[in-house]
Amino acid sequence: MTIQDKEFMQRAIDLAKEGMDKNAGGPFGCVIVKNGNIIAEAHNCVTSSNDPTAHAEVTAIRNACQHLNDFQLEDCVIYTSCEPCPMCLGAIYWARPKKVFYACNKDDAREIGFDDHFIYEEIDKKTTERLIPFQQILQENGIKIFENWKEKIDKTPY
Repeated sequence: MTIQDKEFMQRAIDLAKEGMDKNAGGPFGCVIVKNGNIIAEAHNCVTSSNDPTAHAEVTAIRNACQHLNDFQLEDCVIYTSCEPCPMCLGAIYWARPKKVFYACNKDDAREIGFDDHFIYEEIDKKTTERLIPFQQILQENGIKIFENWKEKIDKTPY
């Protein structure tokens, strides 16, 4: 960890406070850095945008990918004020940065009312046992599109 890492993390923490102070959403901020420069940043905007996916990490990833004109964050580093929730963790893995730094952990988040443990439990359950009912329908129609993708010559794999 370098002094610059601490500065980027402090910026993520400052963004968390900024978003919280203007009632944009929960106290979470994120900065994405490439080659020592901030290319995107965001704070949580869930309640102000009425968007449950507007977490700081997801929003920053969207901004960074738009900035880079790419769907991957190759050679980027993410600094987030809190250990990512399951949704953000998934988005981070799909974006493929080279490293993630975080300040608070999921236990710290749970202490202030942001407990994602139930989601991890839901992932491990059979779909028929989840709290929100999941029912598979029209699989054969969906499979046809998957087969088209498999045979598509000009696709961009990811």
